[in-house]
Amino acid sequence: MATITRENIGNLNDKLTVNLSKEDYMPSFEKSLKNYAKNANLPGFRKGMVPSGLIKKMYGQSVFKDEVLHTVEKELNEYVSKEKLDILAQPLPVESDSRTMNVNDPGDYAFSFEIGLKPEINVDWENMKGTFYKITVDDNVLEDEVNRLRNRLGTMTEPETVSNEEDMLNVKFEEADADGNILEDGIKKDNSLLVKYFSADVQKLLMGKKKDDTVLIQLGKAFEEKEKEWIVNDLGLDKSNEENNEKFFSLTITKIGFVEKAEMNEEFFKSVYPGKEITTEEAFRNEVKTGIQEYYDKQSSNQFQDQLYHILVDHTKMEFPENFLKRWLEVSAEDTKTPEEAEKELPTFLNQLKWTLISSKLINDNEITVEQSEIRDHAKQQLVAYMQGQSVNDMPWLDEYANRMMSDKKFVEETYMRLQTAKLFDLLESKATKTEEPISLKDFEEKVHQHHHHHH
Repeated sequence: MATITRENIGNLNDKLTVNLSKEDYMPSFEKSLKNYAKNANLPGFRKGMVPSGLIKKMYGQSVFKDEVLHTVEKELNEYVSKEKLDILAQPLPVESDSRTMNVNDPGDYAFSFEIGLKPEINVDWENMKGTFYKITVDDNVLEDEVNRLRNRLGTMTEPETVSNEEDMLNVKFEEADADGNILEDGIKKDNSLLVKYFSADVQKLLMGKKKDDTVLIQLGKAFEEKEKEWIVNDLGLDKSNEENNEKFFSLTITKIGFVEKAEMNEEFFKSVYPGKEITTEEAFRNEVKTGIQEYYDKQSSNQFQDQLYHILVDHTKMEFPENFLKRWLEVSAEDTKTPEEAEKELPTFLNQLKWTLISSKLINDNEITVEQSEIRDHAKQQLVAYMQGQSVNDMPWLDEYANRMMSDKKFVEETYMRLQTAKLFDLLESKATKTEEPISLKDFEEKVHQHHHHHH
């Protein structure tokens, strides 16, 4: 009968010793050896007719070792689950008699393992409080969004001449010299740009021009920084090269387009918000504003949840069997580490471990689960978001896509974890004490930005 002894060797750190006698492993060893004999293919012998002495000589020692170790592992696992030991990581082998294992002289063996035990976790709900930064929707942001919607549903016209900074120009870029002579082997590229993307001087130059007219520009002077970077990229130039600024291009206008903004009428309101009875401009603006506010609130909520994450990680007191974990890092990582490396990685590792333990405790205590149907919906939403704005109702293939994703084990597992964590944070947010504080978008972004810096 195998016996297991347990002794405490440090904080949350125990040693388990598995003692085996011959009777514990011999029966299964003999059975394994018989199987070998049944299936052995050796030249000169019929299958299954190889003498057992020969089989033992050839395979005995390795089968013997395997069986002993297999028995040890089985006993260890049974003990851990019977005693309901809440262990961290895998047991680490410490010392064993494996060197003396000899198939011709089977005896009693002892194998020792170190285990790390999970610490007690008490989440203090009193601590769960923070500031919810309510971002105000600025008037120009609202105006911009209204204009964007009116442009999106507007009608395209083709004016005779360039007359408005909102005109869209299709142009052909051709690399030229300072006098406008096109270079034989220079860059040639078509593009389309709004007049307002050009610098003020070039805008003046463009006004009144017609289809097929050309203007000469110098890259460094024709655009503001942000637009220039985009153009330089598009022309296939290296954006770190300052000499690009000196290059001249002849631009030929191949088409002038202008979007007549949609009229602010019921038909327009209906096409932006189908199914909502919006009849006045005021109601329409409110609806747009609500949409922006919802988008902002989601960001504020993420930031608030981030505060809660830090409170949990920083204020939940937790002890760890550090020596055990250090050794575990040395031997168990994909690549073995030196004690120095393990020492260096320990703080990061403990932080991650801390979060894993806290979150799994909260998830278990609150019985947070995710249904298959939620994972399915998530797959669909991801695809729809990716397709951006195309009507989704007539997409029978969406279901096929979801079915395909549901048979991808990795996707299902990752999504399960992701949604479970999201639910956990929503729950935390709903239980936490919130103090609301109005803030501008700019200040909010500063806050998040600084936070990320001091984070990484």
